[in-house]
Amino acid sequence: MKKLFIILLSITLLVNCTDDLKDATDFTSVENPNLLRPAFLGQSNSSGVWLEGMDRQMSLFLNEILILSELGSDNYVNTQTFYNQFMDNLEIRIDDPTIGTTQNDLARLREMADFGLEEVGPQDPVYSEDTEAEYYFFKGMSNLFAGMYFSRLPEEPGAVPLTTEENYTSAIASFTTAIGLNNSKPEYYLARARAYYYLGRKVEAVADAQMVITMDSDFVRFARFDETDTTTQPANNIFENALYQRAIFDDLQPLPTLDFLDPKYSFLTPEEDAPVYYLKAEEAYFILAEANLSDGNALAAQGNMTDLLALIGTREVRTIDDTIEGRTQRAPGSRPNNSGVVVNGRPNLVLDRDTSVMVPSVSGTSLTQPEIDAMANDDAALELLYRTRQEVFIAEGIRFADMGVKLVMDLNEILLNENVSEGDAGTIAVIPPFVDAVKNDLDAITYDADAGIANTTIDLTAILVANKSSDQVLPFH
Repeated sequence: MKKLFIILLSITLLVNCTDDLKDATDFTSVENPNLLRPAFLGQSNSSGVWLEGMDRQMSLFLNEILILSELGSDNYVNTQTFYNQFMDNLEIRIDDPTIGTTQNDLARLREMADFGLEEVGPQDPVYSEDTEAEYYFFKGMSNLFAGMYFSRLPEEPGAVPLTTEENYTSAIASFTTAIGLNNSKPEYYLARARAYYYLGRKVEAVADAQMVITMDSDFVRFARFDETDTTTQPANNIFENALYQRAIFDDLQPLPTLDFLDPKYSFLTPEEDAPVYYLKAEEAYFILAEANLSDGNALAAQGNMTDLLALIGTREVRTIDDTIEGRTQRAPGSRPNNSGVVVNGRPNLVLDRDTSVMVPSVSGTSLTQPEIDAMANDDAALELLYRTRQEVFIAEGIRFADMGVKLVMDLNEILLNENVSEGDAGTIAVIPPFVDAVKNDLDAITYDADAGIANTTIDLTAILVANKSSDQVLPFH
C-alpha cells in the first residue's frame, strides 16, 4: 500500500509541475548543435571524415558476418554457443538476432555510401574524385556482400528485394564507376572480379583478376579494429575474441585439417586489434587457376598455383603464445592437440599448443609444389584448388559463399516491408541439397588419441566438386 501511494504521488507531482506531460518526456526537443547537419555538411574535409566512418561500418559488418559464415561452414565448430546458437548445423532462422544485426549493418553501409554520394561529398569544398570512388567502392561492397550471403535483399528501405544476381550486377556497376574515377586501386578490380566470378562470367572475371596481378601482385585491403574500444557498438575484432582473447573458453574450434591456421586473429597491440583482410591478391590467382582448369588447361593452372604459393610464402607468420588454450575443452582425448596427429591420412596439420605457435596472419596453406606439379585436368585438381581456397580464406567468410548457402531476411524486414511476406523467396534459407544432406556432419570428427589418428566425418570439398555441375557452386563449371 505504501509503494502504491508513492507511485501515485510521483505521478501527481509530475503532472502538476508541467502544463503538458508530453513536453516533459519529449527528448527530441533537445538539440545538440554539434550533431546537426549544418555543423557537418558543407565543412571542409567532411567527406573524408564520413569516409572514416564508412571504414568503421565495414568493420562492424565484418564482426557480424564472419561469426555467421564461419560457423555455418565446415571451418569452425562453436563449442560454447557464446556467439550464435544456431548456425553450426545450418539452422538459419528469420528470428536469429545475429542475422538481423548483420542485415542492418550491411544496410547501414549501403545507406552511408548513398548519403556520402548524395549529400556529404557534393557539399564538401574539397571533395575529390578519389573520395567519391571510395564511396562507390563501399556501395559496391554492400551489394557484393548481399549477393554472397543472401538470396534476396532490398537495395533500398522497403523496396522489392533484389535477387543474388541483381545484387551482383549492381555491385559491378558501382565498382565500374569507382574505377572510372580512380583506376589505380587493385581492390576495385578484384571486388568486381569476385562479383563476375560468382555470376559465372569467366571472361570478365579473368580480365579483372589479371589486371589485379599486373597492378599489384601482393596487395591487401583490410578492415581496422580498435583494441581499446568498449562503446555500445565496439569496433574491436569480435572474431579475434572468439579465437584467441577468451583463451581457455575455446569458443570456436577449427576443423582438425585447419588447425595449423588457427588462430588467424590474435592480440596485436594494446591500441590496435588484428585486422581482417577482406580483399587480397590471392583471390586473383584462384580465379585464374579455376578458369584454366575449366578450360582444360592444367598446365596454365599449375603456373597460377605456383605463383599463388610463392605469394603465400611472403605473407606474415606471427609467433603466438597459445599455451593457455587447451584445445580439448578440458576433456582429454576429445580433439587433436599435438603435432603427431595424422588427419585424414595427412601429417603436420595439427600444432602443439604447449609452447608458442607460428600461425599465418594473412594467408597460409598446406599446399606443396609437388601437389601442384601433379595437377591434371580432373576433379582431383579442383579438389586441391578448393582445399587451398578454404585454407587461404579461413576466418574471412569465403568458404560459406563457396558452399552456395544463403541467409534469410530478418523478421523485421518481413514484418515491415510490404513487398515481403513470410514464405517468399529470401525468407527461407537456401542450402544446396548435397550440403543439406551432410549439414549435421560439417564439423564432425573421429579421433583416436592413443593412435594419434583423426578423421573428418565428411569431405565437403570433395562433395562440392562432385556437384560442380550445380549452378549453386563452382561458378566456372
